[in-house]
Amino acid sequence: MEQAILKAIKEGKDTVEVGREKKISFKLISEGYTFPVRLSDAEWRERLKADQYYILRQRGTERAFTGALYKNSQKGTYYSAATGQPLFSSSAKYDSLSGWPSFWEPIDPDALRYRVDFDIGYPRVEVVDSLSGSHLGHVFADGPLPTGLRYCINSAALLFVPEGGTPPPILGPTKP
Repeated sequence: MEQAILKAIKEGKDTVEVGREKKISFKLISEGYTFPVRLSDAEWRERLKADQYYILRQRGTERAFTGALYKNSQKGTYYSAATGQPLFSSSAKYDSLSGWPSFWEPIDPDALRYRVDFDIGYPRVEVVDSLSGSHLGHVFADGPLPTGLRYCINSAALLFVPEGGTPPPILGPTKP
């Protein structure tokens, strides 16, 4: 999967289809791409808790098996802690035994953007919030069917709202 994305980037493509039985359109982040929500560092620090800021804005990773939502089995929706947009449904959540909340597909592929990172010496596909570019986690090609994908997402990057609950407000585009 990483190689397909690297090839698409090299060819100047902004989208690549990924998945097994069910394909998901990965919208890639091209150089110079500007996200609709642009807050200053001070505004992000004020808006987010310390652990959320570390994960979402500094591209951190929480320790495996420690996240508040790792074992959550309630029905509901997982939203971006940065922008409030819906990302994943509990119906797509599964226990990958990786130590992080894992999902096999997003609610809406347009809610996510992707880039390849080499932070640990080899290519991984980073998943970010499409409105703000905030780091959510990574996606791997070792998940269950129908997509064969494993979205491995940090708990601190998510807000969970149980079925029937009130969703968080969505942070809209900001002016430059």
